[in-house]
Amino acid sequence: MADKTIVCKDCSKEFIFTEGEQAFYKEKGFENEPQRCPDCRKARKQQNNRGFRR
Repeated sequence: MADKTIVCKDCSKEFIFTEGEQAFYKEKGFENEPQRCPDCRKARKQQNNRGFRR
């Protein structure tokens, strides 16, 4: 496996999907590559958790 450059579907910036990340995804059984860059993934996770914390 080689590093892959992917374009974020939210902000359209390119990010690197490293060999290590690819191995982790494969080990966990994930079939799809990430569609969002790490910054957008973090922002989306915070947005989704906002309604559940007290």
